Amino acid sequence: MAANEHEAKMAHPRMAAGALFFDSAGRVLMVEPSYKDYWEIPGGYVETGESPLQTCVREVHEELGIVPPIGRLLAVDWAPNSKEGDKVLYLFDGGQLSAQVLSQIALQPGELLSYEFLARGDIAGRTISRLARRIEAAIDAREQAAPVYLEHGKAPVSEAAA
Repeated sequence: MAANEHEAKMAHPRMAAGALFFDSAGRVLMVEPSYKDYWEIPGGYVETGESPLQTCVREVHEELGIVPPIGRLLAVDWAPNSKEGDKVLYLFDGGQLSAQVLSQIALQPGELLSYEFLARGDIAGRTISRLARRIEAAIDAREQAAPVYLEHGKAPVSEAAA
């Protein structure tokens, strides 16, 4: 196979990164974008030359106006989209936000309308199903102190286990 043929078959996925933040009750911080009809987590697309972790820190600062320490990777999700093509999404542990940090949140004007901490059982009612699955898997990964690999927000069934 010629080099250019191989390159034509290589995926060039969009990458995005976000953080899960928690309150003292273990609820997850979700944001209400002005341009979507469902809630999201803080995060966004990786820019050229930027790592997923750098993206997460930048996007949290842009969207919420805060720079809390971002912890370990919780989940990687292969989640292609019919409109955007292949996507690889990274979800990091933002930890529990203190009252001091919460008081510093300033939502990005024109992009975010509000934020709210949601109990695990309320997340699916506010967002798309595969994001809800990704968040739930990341919560479990955080509790188990082990990152998880996902496809469309679900742990894939390996062929060996099938």
